[in-house]
Amino acid sequence: MEKYRQLIGRKWLLLLMWCGCIGGADAQITLSLEKTITLAADSSLDAFRYKNIYLADYWQFRTYQANRLPSLSLNMMPAQYNRYFTQRYDSEQDIDVFRKQQQFTASAGLQLEQNFDLLGGTFFLDTDLSYMRYFGDQTYNQFSTVPIRLGYYQNLIGYNAFRWERKIEPLKYEKAKKELIYNMEQICGQATAHFFALALAQAEYDLAVENITSTDTLYQTGLERQKIAAIGQADLLTLKLDAVNARNTYKNAEMALKRAMFSLASYLNFDKTTAIRLQLPGRPRLMQVEADRALELARANNPTYLENRQNVLEAEKMVDRTKKESMFNASVRASVGFNQVADNLQSAYSNLQQQELVSLTISVPILDWGVRKGQYNVAKNNLLVAETAARQEEITVEEDVIMTVGDFNLQQDMITSAEEALELANRAYADTKQRFIIGKADLNSLTLSLNRQHEAQRNYINALRDFWLSYFRLRQLTLYDFDLGVSLSSSFDYYYGN
Repeated sequence: MEKYRQLIGRKWLLLLMWCGCIGGADAQITLSLEKTITLAADSSLDAFRYKNIYLADYWQFRTYQANRLPSLSLNMMPAQYNRYFTQRYDSEQDIDVFRKQQQFTASAGLQLEQNFDLLGGTFFLDTDLSYMRYFGDQTYNQFSTVPIRLGYYQNLIGYNAFRWERKIEPLKYEKAKKELIYNMEQICGQATAHFFALALAQAEYDLAVENITSTDTLYQTGLERQKIAAIGQADLLTLKLDAVNARNTYKNAEMALKRAMFSLASYLNFDKTTAIRLQLPGRPRLMQVEADRALELARANNPTYLENRQNVLEAEKMVDRTKKESMFNASVRASVGFNQVADNLQSAYSNLQQQELVSLTISVPILDWGVRKGQYNVAKNNLLVAETAARQEEITVEEDVIMTVGDFNLQQDMITSAEEALELANRAYADTKQRFIIGKADLNSLTLSLNRQHEAQRNYINALRDFWLSYFRLRQLTLYDFDLGVSLSSSFDYYYGN
């Protein structure tokens, strides 16, 4: 492993020279996996989109909370002038006649309302002042006042929207919080995939650079050995072919490195000319995760369960609504207060008269050709569909958790094997190369050893990639940090609350 890191270091200077020549690069940065994930969560377009989706849900929840609080509104009609003809009875002539009317009116009122979730009604407290000036044969003023009035209105049997909002809206907001964490963990996985795609491209580029040097050295050695008849013409041509192929491989690796670097820079919202060099993460510490524990965490934290619960509640709400709307409906409105009418403002607030209002409204469907019944049956069937879909979604999540736990635990063993194989392949290639130079190994042995070394390096990077991808996938499914042993949703306000 240490030799591999030294190999990466030796190629660093070559890559710096290359980055200065391609694409007009004017920026350069070295990234670790942790820093890449942090930048992706902060600066990527996906992070911006997910955070704004959460903010939309946040403000919707704030609107729901505000609707549960008393609301104060001012209703005004500052001025209204009306000139028209109206029908009036003329008692002297005993006939109806049209007479011209002119009047100016103005009104203002304050109303305080408070929704009552338990019954689905609304309490209100209001005050009102109206003014009218009449122009005609007799010009006069009138003031009408309601200094205070207390009332309540609600549907007696009908659908109670407040009660369902009280069940659903807090659940929707909790789901929105966990969806944000879920999506941010998805960003971690995507950033990890981009990171290791570039890491593999850099490793291939480094191997291509080394291969050019190695094949050139071996070809020159072959020329010297041919002079003393220690190598045949066919083997020498093979060495020359290897040198030519090494240069072609280098060009392909160079283009692949450009593409991978551009892809990571774009994802992190960097300038596209940024040259990026990666530091591979070290060997992760061993963490054995039990499938039962992961399932328990997923059921408690995964937003899919909250979304399924919300869908079922929405369907139950529609069943309740259509059922009650299919029956007769009754509403009541009652208020008590004071009012007065006078020709001046002061008198309008004197000798107040008591004002009372009680009204009962009943609506009974008689004939609708089965429309309400059909709507109710549709709502019941949609509820069954929502319950079935919820169970299917939960089974899918549970299967995903079990498979991801298995992959995660297996990848830790794979890293150990890949690291050991890389160490052995480096030692074997170094020994075979030295033996070939002194004439104690043939060309086939050298080529096979080099291919095994390259494959071992790729396998090690792929093993690291698969481990971290499965780790972040497991974190995403459970919203739990198994390394620190803490729930990601419990620290939501600290990380995302602002």
